Amino acid sequence: MQKTRLFRLPLLFAASLIIPTTYATDASSSGQPYYEWKVENFEIKEPLGGLEGNAVRGKAIAGNQSRGNCLACHLLPIPEEPFFGNLGPPLTGIGSRQSTGMIRLHVVDQSRFNPETVMPGYYRTPAQLNRVAKALKGKTWLNAQEIEDVVAYLTSLK
Repeated sequence: MQKTRLFRLPLLFAASLIIPTTYATDASSSGQPYYEWKVENFEIKEPLGGLEGNAVRGKAIAGNQSRGNCLACHLLPIPEEPFFGNLGPPLTGIGSRQSTGMIRLHVVDQSRFNPETVMPGYYRTPAQLNRVAKALKGKTWLNAQEIEDVVAYLTSLK
């Protein structure tokens, strides 16, 4: 058991370097409020705030190291970005395997599927977060529009 723990430490440390651990986008600074969301059968069925996503913007967010940073852990069909991680599953074809609501929940709060995930909750309820730097308290990593854009992009991957 001790060897297993020691083996996991470097992996967790490496993951902490590439995965954001705090939430950097204040919804109010982008002109968007925080929208409550509801989970039913492992889905967030309704778009956050009734917003419509844009797949082109979503692809840009997913590939951006300072925003979604999805490529840090996932393979995505973004040929202009040749480097990607393999900690998470490949997302090519995710739109044909999962519903839009399920994809939305994965992006919003992956811990609803796997409580031990290292994937950040990009739109977790700010009040539920702990050990957040004072300057980042009450903020989400992505705002609601960015979440819907990423969801539109991932849903388009058939």
